[in-house]
Amino acid sequence: MVSLKERERAETLRSASEASQTTTQLPQLLMRAETFERYRTPPKTTSFPLEYAFYLLGDVKGKTVLEYGCGDGENTVVLANRGARVIAFDISPELLAVAKERLELNRCEGVELLIGSAHNLPLPDESIDVVFGMAILHHLDLEIASREIRRVLKKDGRGIFEEPLRNSKLYAWARQFFPMQADVSPFERPLTDREIEDFATSRPQRARTFQLLLSSVASVLPFRRQRAVRLCAHLDTSLLRLVPLLNRYATIKVFEMVKQD
Repeated sequence: MVSLKERERAETLRSASEASQTTTQLPQLLMRAETFERYRTPPKTTSFPLEYAFYLLGDVKGKTVLEYGCGDGENTVVLANRGARVIAFDISPELLAVAKERLELNRCEGVELLIGSAHNLPLPDESIDVVFGMAILHHLDLEIASREIRRVLKKDGRGIFEEPLRNSKLYAWARQFFPMQADVSPFERPLTDREIEDFATSRPQRARTFQLLLSSVASVLPFRRQRAVRLCAHLDTSLLRLVPLLNRYATIKVFEMVKQD
């Protein structure tokens, strides 16, 4: 049984390594106008999971959004640009330092940077309108994380998450033969639909799956090209829509939970 202390120590080390490889040169930290436009009002039918997460986000002007695992701050800048009061939270001081520099260069004001454990959020009860977490839950103890998120959410507050998905045992077995990303920590793992439902304590309010095997391979190959990745994403979206049974083999899920109690 892995303790929270061990899990969090591994994540802190992984994050420090990630931060050391993140360029802090001005051109890379400045966000392009096209990026803001892409995530401002993405369509419900988008082929890209992050766009769908921002579609679920909706209008957050004047609302308090907790970015749960903000990393180096790319999504933080987009959230701030949409008029939210953003609390950018992470376990890594090194990644938060990069996020701080990115926010300053992009002239984002009113963003609070907060360090701590996702299993013990340093926030008051019912203080958050929306929790926005991209690829963080699969690093965590889901039962503890679910309790903490529900504690800080206001009544009818929402959580929006994007997570790696593995429902198929056959696919999980085959995945070992494909290239793995270098920044994977020892305790993280893809989630199943059952784990996501248990985390949300009910069926997610809105959800979509993305990426079949072809897109997954294309996204990690060292010679990938943007056009090829986009083509695979569109093809997978069409297949998932036309053949619902293929959703079992999707590798990413974006979902919304709502605090109703």
